[in-house]
Amino acid sequence: MKPFIDPEEIWELLNRPTSSDREVEQVISRSLDKNRLTLAEVAILLNAETQHQSELIKEGARELKRKIYGNRVVLFAPLYVGNKCSNDCTYCGFRSSNRAQVRKTLTGEELVKEIEALEDNGQKRLILVYGEHAEYDPTYIAETVRTAYRVKKGNGEIRRVNINAAPLSIEGFRTVREAGIGTYQIFQETYHLEAYKQYHLRGKKADYENRLTALDRAQEAGLDDVGIGALFGLYDWRFEVMALVRHTNHLEACYNVGPHTISFPRIKDASMLHLGDRYFVSDADFSQLVAILRLAVPYTGMILTAREPAALRNELLQFGVSQIDGGTRIELGSYTEKEQPHDLNKGQFLIHDDRSLNEIIEELLAQDMLPSFCTACYRLGRTGEHFMEFSVPGFIKRFCTPNAVLTLAEYLVDYAPEKTARKGWEVIEQNIHQLNKEVAGEVRKRIEKIKQGERDLYF
Repeated sequence: MKPFIDPEEIWELLNRPTSSDREVEQVISRSLDKNRLTLAEVAILLNAETQHQSELIKEGARELKRKIYGNRVVLFAPLYVGNKCSNDCTYCGFRSSNRAQVRKTLTGEELVKEIEALEDNGQKRLILVYGEHAEYDPTYIAETVRTAYRVKKGNGEIRRVNINAAPLSIEGFRTVREAGIGTYQIFQETYHLEAYKQYHLRGKKADYENRLTALDRAQEAGLDDVGIGALFGLYDWRFEVMALVRHTNHLEACYNVGPHTISFPRIKDASMLHLGDRYFVSDADFSQLVAILRLAVPYTGMILTAREPAALRNELLQFGVSQIDGGTRIELGSYTEKEQPHDLNKGQFLIHDDRSLNEIIEELLAQDMLPSFCTACYRLGRTGEHFMEFSVPGFIKRFCTPNAVLTLAEYLVDYAPEKTARKGWEVIEQNIHQLNKEVAGEVRKRIEKIKQGERDLYF
C-alpha cells in the first residue's frame, strides 16, 4: 500500500504564514456547512495564533456540535480484560520491560463479575481493552465479547461492545466481527515515523506500517466501524492533528466511510514512565486541538476519557467531545473492588476523573445535556456507509434524540437516585418538546412502556 502519511506534505502546510482572520472565518464557515475540511484548511486553523482567532474556532466548534449532536453525550465504560503485553512502549505502564506491573488476565468468572458490576451501575456500552499478547488472539477476544453480551443482571445488559486491541490479520478481524463487536479501535499513538521508532522499542507494535494499515485490513474484512486516535505528547500536536485528518481522508477515499470515532488521549503518569516534556500539550493547546478536530471532521464522534480531570472534560464537551466514559476503573478486576485507590502498578496510566457514573449524569443534567446509552444505529445496521447515508444529510437527529431519551428513561427508572431522577425527567421533557408532534407522541408511549417494565425500545 502506498504510504498515506507524508510528513513533508504536512510540514509544508504547517510552515505557511500565520493565518488571517478572514482565512479562519472562511474555513469555519465551510465546516458549519457540514463539510469535512481539507488538510490545507485544517492547517489554516492550526496556524491561527491570536486570541480572537482562537475564540472564533471554539465558537465555531460549539455551534457545529450543537447542529449535529444537539445536547447529547454518549456514555460508556472501559473494561480491561488483560494487561499482559509483548511490546516495550516507553510511555505505557503495560510495557514488557516494566517488572513492577502486576500482570493479570481476568478469568471467565471474574469477567462475568466485572460486567455484572458495570450493569449494576447502569452501563450499557463497553469498550474491552487488551494488552498485545499472544494469549489475546482473535478467538479469545471474540469469546470475551460474546460473554459481555451474554451476561444480564436484573434489567441490566450490555448492548454494544467495542474493542481496543492489537492489529489483526484480515481473518482475525473477520473472527471478531462475527462476535458482533461495535467499533474496533486502534491508535497509531504518533503518526511521525521517526518519533514512533523512538518510543516503540520491541514487539510487534514496533512495526509502524503494520499498525498504520490495520484498519484497512479491518475494512477489507467487512468491519466498517473503526476508531482512530493519537497519544498527544509524543510529537508536535499540530502534526498529529493533521495526520488524524489525513487518516480520515484515506479511509473515506478508499472505503467510502471515515472513522466512527477519533480519540485524543494525552500522556499521563504511568508506572515506570520516564518521558521528557518536549512535546507536552498544555490545557490551552489541548482545548484548541479538540475544537479544530471537531471542525475538521464534523460527523465523526470524538471521545475524551477519564485521563482528563472533570473540569476540563466538562469544558471540552461544549465544543467538540461527543462521548465520555463514566465511573471508570482501569485496574484489572477493579469494578468489583469498591473504594480501592488507583494503583499505577495495576493499571496502564493514571486517571484524573474518578466520578461515579451517576455523578457524571447529574452534572450533565445540571447543564441541560442529554446523557445517552443509545446503541440503535449499530444494532439496526446503520454503520459504515449506511451511517453516513443517515448522518451526513442530518437525518440522524430523527433517531438520536428520541433514542437518547429512551435510554435515559431506562436509567432513571432502574438505577437513578431520587434527586437524579427528578432532574432527569425535567431534561427528558425539555427534549421531547423539541421533537415534532408525531415523534414526541411515540416517545411518550414508549416511556410509559418502560415505566411498565419493557426495555430496549428504540427507533
